[in-house]
Amino acid sequence: MTPELLTPGQVPLAQLERIYRTGAPARLAAQTRPAVEAAAARIATAAAGKEAVYGVNTGFGKLASLKIAAADTATLQRNLILSHCCGVGEAMPRDVARLMMVLKLLSLGRGASGVRWDVIALLEAMLERGVTPVIPAQGSVGASGDLAPLAHMAAVMIGDGAAEFGGATLPGGAALQAAGLSPVVAGPKEGLALINGTQFSTAYALAGLFGGWRAAQTALVTSALSTDAIMGSTTPLDAEIHKLRGHAGQIEAAATMRALLDGSAIRDSHVTGDSRVQDPYCIRCQPQVTGAAMDVLRMAAATLAVEANAATDNPLVLSDGQIVSGGNFHAEPVGFAADMIAIALSEIGAIAQRRVALMVDPALSYDLPPFLTPNPGLNSGLMIAEVTAAALMSENKHLAHPTVTDSTPTSANQEDHVSMAAHGARRLGRMVANLNVILGVEAMCAAQGIEFRAPLATSAPLARVVARLRRDVATLGEDRYLAPDIAGAAALVASGALAEAAGTDLPLLLS
Repeated sequence: MTPELLTPGQVPLAQLERIYRTGAPARLAAQTRPAVEAAAARIATAAAGKEAVYGVNTGFGKLASLKIAAADTATLQRNLILSHCCGVGEAMPRDVARLMMVLKLLSLGRGASGVRWDVIALLEAMLERGVTPVIPAQGSVGASGDLAPLAHMAAVMIGDGAAEFGGATLPGGAALQAAGLSPVVAGPKEGLALINGTQFSTAYALAGLFGGWRAAQTALVTSALSTDAIMGSTTPLDAEIHKLRGHAGQIEAAATMRALLDGSAIRDSHVTGDSRVQDPYCIRCQPQVTGAAMDVLRMAAATLAVEANAATDNPLVLSDGQIVSGGNFHAEPVGFAADMIAIALSEIGAIAQRRVALMVDPALSYDLPPFLTPNPGLNSGLMIAEVTAAALMSENKHLAHPTVTDSTPTSANQEDHVSMAAHGARRLGRMVANLNVILGVEAMCAAQGIEFRAPLATSAPLARVVARLRRDVATLGEDRYLAPDIAGAAALVASGALAEAAGTDLPLLLS
C-alpha cells in the first residue's frame, strides 16, 4: 500500500480518516527534515553544555531540579521510557494504535521536538511494515501528556515492550527484527519527546469522531425511513422553517431528509385527509436534534484537526533556538472535544430510540401491527429489540457525562490539574458501537413498517436502503433468533453501507 504523504501542520481530517480506515502507512514530506534536524542539533548542543535544560540533562517532573551528567543522558532517556510503561487493561485496537503513531509523526515533524530523523524514520518503517506496539489502554490522565500509553509505544522503538507483527504478539525487539528493523538508542530528550504529548487521547477522539459522523449520516437515513413507516408528515422539513432559524446542521439535515423522502407514494397517500395535526417530536424535530448534533460534532472536529497537527511535547525548541518549557502536553482541548462528541452521540441515539418506540406501539404507529409482527400474540416481533435499543440509549446517556470537569493532582502535586481526556476519548468507541445498534434496530423496525404499507411504496432512495438491509436481515415473519439480525444491521450502520445505499448526497464532516 502506498504511504500517505504528510505535511505537518496541514494534514486534514479526511486524510487521517483514510489512514485510520485503510491501514495505510504514512511518511513525512521531505521538506520537514531540515527543521527536524536543526532542532535535534540544538538539543545535542544543550546536552553537551553545562546549563541545566529540562528533559535534556535533568530529571523529570518533581525531579527536574536534579542535574544529570552528559555521560548518562542515554540512560536517562531509556529509564524514562521504561519507568513510564505502567499501562494496564486491554490493548488499544490496532487501527487506533496506528493512528496514534501517525499523530506522533505529525507532532515530531513540526521540528520543535528535537529528535533525530532516525527516530522518525523508525516510526515510518514500523507503520509501513506492520509493527504495532501493544499498548494498554488505561493509565493516562491526559497531562503531562499521555505518558503511560506513549511509553509503551516508545519501548518497542528501543527494543523493549511488546508488539504485534504478522498476526502474532512478540517482544518488541523480536518484532522489529522480524520486520527487518533495528531499535534506536534514545538520545537527549528523545524519550521525553516520544512519551510526552496528546496523541493517545487524540487518536481515540478521532476514531470516535469518524465513527460518530458515519452514525449521524445513517441517522438521517433511518429517521427518514421511520417517518415514512409511521406515515409522518414532511411539512416540518420545509426549507424555509430551517432557514428562519439558521443553524447549518439543521438546514442540512432537513434538506437531506427531503431528498430521501421525495417521491414516496406512502407520503403522497396522506397529504390530505390525515386526522393527525402534528407528529411527536421524535419525528417532527429530527432536523433540530440530529442537525444540532452534527454542528457539535463539527465543532469538535475543528478542535481535533488543530490538535492532530500540533507539537505537544515539552520542552520545545523554538524557531530562535531557545529550548523552553510550556504546557502543550495538557490535553484539555481534546477532553472538551471528547465530551462534545459524547453528548452528540447520546442525543442522536436518544431521539432514534424514541422513533423505535413509536413504531412498535400500535397506539402511536398509525395502524402498524403491535411490535411490527404479522401475527401478534403468538409472536412478540421486535418487542425486545426495542428494549435493547432502550438499554443502549440509557447506557450512552450515562457515558455522556463529562470527564474533562474531573481532575486530580498527580506526581507529587507538580501536575496538579489534569484533563482526563484519555478515558473521555476512549469511551467514545463504546458509545459509537451502542449507537450503531440503536440505529440498526431502527432500520429493522422502519423497513418492517414500510413493508406493511404495501402496496404503497416508499421513495426510490429509501427503497434502495430497505433492499440493502434485506440482503443481510430478512423480513421478520414468525419469531426467530434475532441477535444475528441486530448484529448484522449494526454492522451495516458501522460500515456506512446502509447510508450509501440511499445513493443521495449526505452531509460531510468538514468541507
